[in-house]
Amino acid sequence: MCEQARKLAFAHTAFFTHEPGEELAEFLTQRAPEGLDHVVFTSGGSEAIETALKLARQFHVANSANDRTVFIARQFSYHGATLGALSISGNQGRRAPYEPLLAPCHFIAPCYRYRHARPGESEQAYAMRTADALEEEILRVGPGRVAAFIAEPVVGATLGAVAADIGYFKRIREICTRHGVLMIADEVMCGMGRTGTLFAMKQEGVTPDILVMAKGLGGGYQPIGATLLHKKVHDVVTAGRGRFEHGHTYMGHPMATAAALAVQMVIEEEGLLDSVVRKGQILRDMLSEALGPLGIAGDVRGRGLMIGVELVEDTATQRPFPAELRLDQRIKDAAMEAGLIIYPGRGSAGDGLGDHVLIAPPYIISESEIAILVERLERAIKAALPVSA
Repeated sequence: MCEQARKLAFAHTAFFTHEPGEELAEFLTQRAPEGLDHVVFTSGGSEAIETALKLARQFHVANSANDRTVFIARQFSYHGATLGALSISGNQGRRAPYEPLLAPCHFIAPCYRYRHARPGESEQAYAMRTADALEEEILRVGPGRVAAFIAEPVVGATLGAVAADIGYFKRIREICTRHGVLMIADEVMCGMGRTGTLFAMKQEGVTPDILVMAKGLGGGYQPIGATLLHKKVHDVVTAGRGRFEHGHTYMGHPMATAAALAVQMVIEEEGLLDSVVRKGQILRDMLSEALGPLGIAGDVRGRGLMIGVELVEDTATQRPFPAELRLDQRIKDAAMEAGLIIYPGRGSAGDGLGDHVLIAPPYIISESEIAILVERLERAIKAALPVSA
């Protein structure tokens, strides 16, 4: 960052390009799912989501499909704090104060086996049934009206590291293609190696039309996000108006792109993604062993170093704790007291019920530090539980 500041601190992307931005774009597109060969850099995740929504709309306008104004997302999702991003977020608590200002969006159920699978339903059957809900909604709304479908490959804040079952996203891709609907993957939280591969969608064997990332892209050293778009989207948009009608003053900032490129080079050169997979499994095993005897760990889930623990009053019936207990917040507070930072969440069981904690340690965490993490979380959970639990 210091080196870049000495060379070039800022240049407006409406007029200039610069080396770190070009190099980061090359780095990402060479490793992204095939066909995602263009990048728009932003200053964060919500901005990158807004960019994706605008790209989808301009794509359809350029194709003379002006009626395609409807977006479909999933319940229990979160895509950002700006009005556009919040409009397509299925988190009722975060939407509530701004509901009159939000754009219409249609929501389908997430692929959330722990809560939504039917008794005896196989993983494949559940994945197909859940994915087919998208086609049902497209047909109900009208295929000629739907612009895009957006989903997190691994749901972060609102469900606590829920990954889709095998085959789900392949069916989603088929449905979107069949109906001319763009597929947007939100990897703001789960991308950039967090789940064990640089791009989370790589594990699904599917290429979305637009892919959004942030957070781990710059590792916190500078504010940065990015929207990757497929060649077909780029070509249609630029052929229509001649350019993408969008822009922010500090998007593609030289300092931010230089920092992000340095972060990604370290991750690759030090082989940290292999470490993420291995240490993630160790963390899950330790959590299951430590929390199992407490009788409240309903589900320990996730991929790589993005792990969620859903806490229930009764593991046999999956009955959640009472909402008024605010167990997720109590655990967060107790964990902070113990020297551990976790991400609390509530509402995954519906009607404000359901508590979980999300754990996302550094890629360089050691096995001894994993043991410390688990011990402190166990201590925090015990301290947060009511005496009768």
